[in-house]
Amino acid sequence: MAKAALHYLGCKVNAYETDAMSQLMEDAGYDIVPFNEKADVYIINTCSVTNIADRKSRQMLHRAKKLNPDSVVVATGCYVQTSKDKVAKDLAVDLIVGNNKKKEIVKLIQDFKEEKEKKDRIENVIDINHTDEYEELELETITEHTRAHLKIQDGCNNFCSYCIIPYARGRSRSRDIENIKAEIQRLAKQGYKEIVLTGIDLGDYRFKDYRLADVIEMANDIPGIERIRTGSIDPEVVTEEFVERISKCEHVCPHFHLSLQSGCSKTLKEMNRNYDADEFFEKVEIIRKYYDNPALTTDVIVGFAGETDEDYQESRAFIEKVKFAELHVFKYSMRSGTVAAKRTDQVDEKIKNQRSDDLIKVGKALTKEYRTGWIGKVAPVLFEEKVMVDNKEYWVGHTPEYIKVCVKSDDNLEGEIISVRLLKFLNDEIILATTENL
Repeated sequence: MAKAALHYLGCKVNAYETDAMSQLMEDAGYDIVPFNEKADVYIINTCSVTNIADRKSRQMLHRAKKLNPDSVVVATGCYVQTSKDKVAKDLAVDLIVGNNKKKEIVKLIQDFKEEKEKKDRIENVIDINHTDEYEELELETITEHTRAHLKIQDGCNNFCSYCIIPYARGRSRSRDIENIKAEIQRLAKQGYKEIVLTGIDLGDYRFKDYRLADVIEMANDIPGIERIRTGSIDPEVVTEEFVERISKCEHVCPHFHLSLQSGCSKTLKEMNRNYDADEFFEKVEIIRKYYDNPALTTDVIVGFAGETDEDYQESRAFIEKVKFAELHVFKYSMRSGTVAAKRTDQVDEKIKNQRSDDLIKVGKALTKEYRTGWIGKVAPVLFEEKVMVDNKEYWVGHTPEYIKVCVKSDDNLEGEIISVRLLKFLNDEIILATTENL
């Protein structure tokens, strides 16, 4: 039996697509093995969000070829789309597969093997002729045991000044809602209790007259699904109507990842974001109107081109004002091909590091503050796996707010949702809980 190994870099969308390709390969008779093992075929789903991501993608392609020089190395994903000429010249790469051709991965590999020559299968996904074509990849099984990520949207129309993704993924397009429903039903029958809806610009989901709220309401009514999360959404999707509708869905988790990028309105404008800080805060207030103590998480970029000390301090103050439950801090990295990369007022790397270190500390303090508020309270936890902490074995899972919790138990808790009382911090990441005296 031929062996295949797959690896992805970057986002949850790439993770979902890689799982889907793995399933297609397995259905075609391939034995799926870990990426660090010798295989006949290596498939690398690349990332291109930064120049560093490009470099890591190249490294993984070369690593695959070194693992087995006689293997077929397949490059797919965003780096392929944005750097087609470079990839075509890379001697480590045997087959190039465009972002909208992953469903054909088995046939493309077979064609290559039969014809024994390098193929260029890429298509320009920004082409207007492909704007409305959503590639229907489907999953029967998920890598994670208790939580399933579902890709329901692809592409982006926003063209933020720092971002290359619209050129790598094409224009926004969405998955047939009936196909989404069928996949969730299959996963529910397999025992998955939590689904996470993902996309490149998830909030822009539009299939016929259906929008994201319709998908959430549909998922909420599927037997067996007890938790629904959304991936990152831009604040524009957060309207009074949207939040009111989803707040009536009992299985929606009060955990929302709102993409901020900066708390400084000047910087947001230069990033070509479609809101300012005041508008973002209005969206936060809408969520808190309908949800009691929700977990609001976000992404923040520091050191964007032209960001002054005053701009950074304004952003920092805004973040403290919102009181996010968690921050993901990124230093701005110039991405060739974007508007921001052409600017001459780039921030010194040393200053970026200082701002990043500072904001990470702010984020940790906010996270501790939010989680401290849950100490002594009772919350349902979906348990996922056993882990060792300080040489002791615990079952670990997450609350609806995505707070990581652990308990000691001799029972098998995997996939079970159990109410616990949060007791104390076991470490910075995990809160110790108990099922007793609730």
